Amino acid sequence: MVKPFDQWDGVHSVISGYTGGHVPNPTYEQVKSQTTGHIEAVQITFDPAVITYERLLELFWGQIDPTDAEGQFQDRGHSYTTAIFVHSEEQRRKAEASKAALAACGGFDKPIVTPIVDAKPFYPAEDYHQDYYRKEPEHYKEDRSKSGRDEFIAKHWEP
Repeated sequence: MVKPFDQWDGVHSVISGYTGGHVPNPTYEQVKSQTTGHIEAVQITFDPAVITYERLLELFWGQIDPTDAEGQFQDRGHSYTTAIFVHSEEQRRKAEASKAALAACGGFDKPIVTPIVDAKPFYPAEDYHQDYYRKEPEHYKEDRSKSGRDEFIAKHWEP
């Protein structure tokens, strides 16, 4: 989820990491074991005068299957589920409005299940996870092509 965000003016940083669980400073191995309660997430620092929170929400929705409560594409399990972690009531209102608009659009045959929850402590992932699409472009392309994500996006998000 780094690449869709860090290419935009106004986005200062996109950090891969883990949030929402009960183990302090988890490792990737712990998170992928599905025992820590964490979700793999990105922490985005942005300038709202350049790119709005609403635009970030649009970018987020356009990269996921918001109807899948069991993971995303080939990645299965709680740690691969989606969520929007809000830091304020204003963000909550905007996220809830965007979710309601998505549900009303009629583009999905199942309910939108991505939760909107209060932000919890965020733990940056190990260095080798940061900017993975740049560090390992061939592996990134191969994983993405096998995942089914691009086909889903083309079907549900592209005109």
